Amino acid sequence: MMKQMGDRTPRSEIAGQDPKLHLVVDNCFASKRWTKPVEWMSLLQSMGITQVEASADNECDPLYMSKEYLEKWVSEVNSQSEKTGVKVANMYSGHGTYTTLGLAHHDKSIRDRIQHEWIKPMADIAASVGAGLGFYCHAFADSTLQIPSAYREREEDLYARLADISVYCQEVGIHAPSVEQMYTPHQIPWTIEGSRKLLKEVFKRSAAPFYLTLDTGHQSGQHKFRRPEAGEIQQAAERSRREGILNSLWVGPYAAHEMLVEMCVSPIQEQSSYISRIEQLMDDYPYLFADACDSDTYRWLEELGAYSPIIHLQQTTGTSSAHQPFTEASNKNGIIFGEPLLRALEKAYKKPEDTGLPPRCEDIYLTLEIFSGTSESNNDVLRKMEASIKYWRQYIPRDGLRLSEALEILGER
Repeated sequence: MMKQMGDRTPRSEIAGQDPKLHLVVDNCFASKRWTKPVEWMSLLQSMGITQVEASADNECDPLYMSKEYLEKWVSEVNSQSEKTGVKVANMYSGHGTYTTLGLAHHDKSIRDRIQHEWIKPMADIAASVGAGLGFYCHAFADSTLQIPSAYREREEDLYARLADISVYCQEVGIHAPSVEQMYTPHQIPWTIEGSRKLLKEVFKRSAAPFYLTLDTGHQSGQHKFRRPEAGEIQQAAERSRREGILNSLWVGPYAAHEMLVEMCVSPIQEQSSYISRIEQLMDDYPYLFADACDSDTYRWLEELGAYSPIIHLQQTTGTSSAHQPFTEASNKNGIIFGEPLLRALEKAYKKPEDTGLPPRCEDIYLTLEIFSGTSESNNDVLRKMEASIKYWRQYIPRDGLRLSEALEILGER
C-alpha cells in the first residue's frame, strides 16, 4: 500500500490515511512497587519497551504531590529517558480524579479546581517531558441525571471546560489531548454517538484538536442500559405478576421505574396505557440509554478509532473491565485480539472523514493498561507484563510501524 503511494502523495495525506502505531505500557502496573522513574524505565527497557504512559497513580499526581517534588520528577524523567531510551509518550490521570465528580461537580469551585489546578498542571508536566495527555476527571451525580434541564446545563458546561483545556494543551505544545470513553450514563462519553457529539462540540468551541481515548474493556456496561421495546416492558410486568418479583428492567429515570412498578399491580386492561406513558418518559431522557452497537469493542474502533490517539489495551471477557493481561490463560476466554483490532482500525481509516470532527490521528499509541493486584507477587506482575508485551509485539514489532505495514504482516502470518 505504502509503496504504491510513493512520493506523489503528500505526507499529511498519507498520515491521515495510514497512522503510525506504537506499543506503549502504562506504568500503573508498577504503582506502589517501582515508583521512581529510573525503576520503571529500566524495567520497561528490559522488556523491549521504549514508550510509556505515565499514570498519575505512580507518584506524579498534582493533587497529592508538591510542586517542588513534581519539578524534580520531571528532571528525573528527562534524565533517565536519555540514559534508557525510554520516552514518556503520554501522561494519564489515575484513580485520584476518577473517584470524584470533578469537571461535572455540582459545586463550581470544584469544577474550577480540577480544570485549573489539576488538568492544566498535568498538561504542563506532560509538555515538560515531551508527552501527550489523556484523562478522565468527571461524572454526573444522580440528581443531575434525573432532571433533563440540569443534565443539559452540566453537559454544556463540561464541553466548554474541555474546549478550554484543548486550547491550553495546544498552547503548551500538546497536539492530541484526549478524554477517556466510559460505559455508564453518569460518565460521558459512554456511547458511540455520544462520543462523536462530545468531540464535535469541543472542537466547534475550541478549533483545537481534542480526541477520545478508547479502552477495549469499556464496552462491558452499556448492554445494561439499552432502551426496552414495548414488548419487553409488557413481558417484565407479566413476569412480575406471575413470580411476585419486579424484574430489574432498565427504563431510565426514577419516574419511569415507579410507573413500571404501578403497572405490575394494575389491571390488565390498563397495561397499554402504562406502556405508552413509560415510553413518553423515556423519550425525555435519551442520554440514559445505549444502543446494541455500544457494547461492541470492535464497532467502537471502526467508528472512532481514527480519532483515538490512545487506545488502552486490556483483555476482557466482555462482562467486566478488570484490566486483565494478555497471557495464554486470559486470552483463552478473552475477546480482544490483535488481528481484529487492526482490521477495525483499517475500517476506521477507510471511512470518509466525519465533518465537524478534528483531523484524524497521525499516531496511535496502543497502550497496555494492565492492573496489578495488591497481593500479587512482583514476579507474577512482571511475568504477566512480559507475556502481554510478547503477545502484542507479534502485531507491532516496531514502534512507528504504519497501519498498512501491520496489515501486511497479518497477511504473511
